[in-house]
Amino acid sequence: MQYTRVAPRKRTSLRDPRIYASLDELMRLQFKASGFSYLPRQPVHSVLSGRHASRLRGRGLNFEELRGYLPGDDIRTLDWKVTARTREPHVRVYTEERDRPVWLLIDQRDSMFFGSRNMMKSVAAAETAAVSAWRVLSAGDRVGAITFGRQGLDFVTPHRSRERVMQILRSTIEQNHALQADQLPEYNDRQLNESLARLLPLAKHDCLVVLVTDGFGSDAETTRHLSRLSRHNDVLIAFVYDPMEAALPAGGRLAFSESGQQLELDTSNRKLQADWAEDFAQRLERIQNTTRRHAIPLIPITTDQPVLDQVRDHLGHHQHSRRSR
Repeated sequence: MQYTRVAPRKRTSLRDPRIYASLDELMRLQFKASGFSYLPRQPVHSVLSGRHASRLRGRGLNFEELRGYLPGDDIRTLDWKVTARTREPHVRVYTEERDRPVWLLIDQRDSMFFGSRNMMKSVAAAETAAVSAWRVLSAGDRVGAITFGRQGLDFVTPHRSRERVMQILRSTIEQNHALQADQLPEYNDRQLNESLARLLPLAKHDCLVVLVTDGFGSDAETTRHLSRLSRHNDVLIAFVYDPMEAALPAGGRLAFSESGQQLELDTSNRKLQADWAEDFAQRLERIQNTTRRHAIPLIPITTDQPVLDQVRDHLGHHQHSRRSR
């Protein structure tokens, strides 16, 4: 089932940050993006903590040198091949990488241009990506992104700089503002898989991949791509949804508009309510089956609550725990 959206009539709605993401608002999140972390040590309430969700690996290790064994060296670092060849114990020395690549996959397709409460799903996704990018930068890691929508796939390679975060935000804004209620929607269900496929050769190992999406178009191919990515990287999925997708309110006969056309539905019809809820449940179940099978943490982001509060609730900050830095 494809749903319709209540459409703003005029382009003046661009000024409303609840309908179209605002670059100024995304920039201001730089000073609020705290209280959660993507680093390995997680508070007990974080979805990244515990055996039911994979811990983030943190930064990788670079090979530094091969040298002779010294008293106090960890025997687990012994290079047995060199030791056998030289008949003298040798160890491999590693240094920790100073930063780690983080890839944000940001869904800005037409299916995201829907909202019944506080904001559009597309705006919630943009804010989720923005707070993640600012937090990653403050932790000293590199951040890049693939944004996909009406403008196709836009790549921003990972770099540790404020300029790179701004480039990600501008790319997101461009895709976000390409969504228009007065045009026929383009339900491109292939772009999700195309984005994941294009990321595979770029995220080879020890990256963090944060997929921000509503899961529209996910299928067996999506599962295969996520499985491959999660073998040597950490993957996190932020599932963005609107409460009206999960349950159609019984409001009697309501008019929905899209692209200048109107559709009147009897929202009190029980069969319609059941079909509506089943469509959402199936999409959510496909995502959940994948995350459970491959131990990928899943955080729900709903449009009726402040995005940053939800990210904090799931990734660290808790009202009864110490605020993470």
